[in-house]
Amino acid sequence: MRAVTFQAPGEVRVEERPEPEPAAADDAVVRVEATGVCGSDLHIYHGRVRIEPGFTVGHEFVGTVVAAGDGVSEVSDGDRVLGCYCSACGKCFFCRSGDYHQCDEGRVFGHGKALGSLQGAQADQVLVPHANLTLRRVPEGMSSDVALFAGDVMGTGYHAIAQAELEPGDAVAVLGLGPVGLCAVQVARAAGAARVLAVDAVEDRLRVAAELGADAVHLSEEDPRGAVKAATDGRGVDVAVDAVGHPDALDMAIRMCRKAGTVSAIGVYAERVSVHMGIAWIKALTVHTGQANVIGHVDRVLALMAAGVLDPTPLVTHHMALADAAEAYAVYDRREALKIVMAP
Repeated sequence: MRAVTFQAPGEVRVEERPEPEPAAADDAVVRVEATGVCGSDLHIYHGRVRIEPGFTVGHEFVGTVVAAGDGVSEVSDGDRVLGCYCSACGKCFFCRSGDYHQCDEGRVFGHGKALGSLQGAQADQVLVPHANLTLRRVPEGMSSDVALFAGDVMGTGYHAIAQAELEPGDAVAVLGLGPVGLCAVQVARAAGAARVLAVDAVEDRLRVAAELGADAVHLSEEDPRGAVKAATDGRGVDVAVDAVGHPDALDMAIRMCRKAGTVSAIGVYAERVSVHMGIAWIKALTVHTGQANVIGHVDRVLALMAAGVLDPTPLVTHHMALADAAEAYAVYDRREALKIVMAP
């Protein structure tokens, strides 16, 4: 089968790999019909997150179950399914607590040895461990473009807002309007936020945020902190979402947040950062961070998308073939696409 493999920073390649087979009783194999290029894939592409050359990348997929072990009971051969970006055993202390993203046996697709050596989903087929938890049937009539978001991007945007415990009437700032940030905008609006201020420097992304009901604020041509003060009588937002994963975004989120507010840092961090802890301390901020608990949220997210309350369709700007993965990564790296869906 074909698979997209990391070679070196700035280089991915489509190569032949053996077709996967179930190795454990709760393993399944999915024939991929759609897979996404994600912001976290760019961290690998840039060398910020290090994986082994030749490793298959990608962690978003929709497809059909073509093989399943005897212990797989929640899906069957022939079922159309979506995959969560990581696996979880369902039995360890953390899974029993509902913290599936911290599972002792958890593995992330396409992220190399550091995150479990689980080959990625940008391929013709993908091996799925702990399939009973990792996979969900796609609701009848839901397109691949929409279903793809439940297992990662919309689930991450949902997590960003859920962990902040947003209340109806709250004011929210979302910093970074990639797909995760724009999903967080949608979720915040659906959760009853009175104002959502969406901050970025890319005009097309600001336009989409405005169409989703946010107040679009240009990062460099406007004054984001001034816009927050004007929208909140000088208090600051109740919830600030860092959807970038950069020290400047985290610092801005801390400064935009009101006293006793909440910062939800959902962007990926892979290195040390420096922030003004004194500001966070004196303001008594609550700061949440870490990988998103997508498995814990996926059923709610699917229900909201099936009902049309959340709709990621406007975020898909490009469809490309798996064979053109190198070009897809280059396009995404140049910020010429918001979301790319590849088909084998």
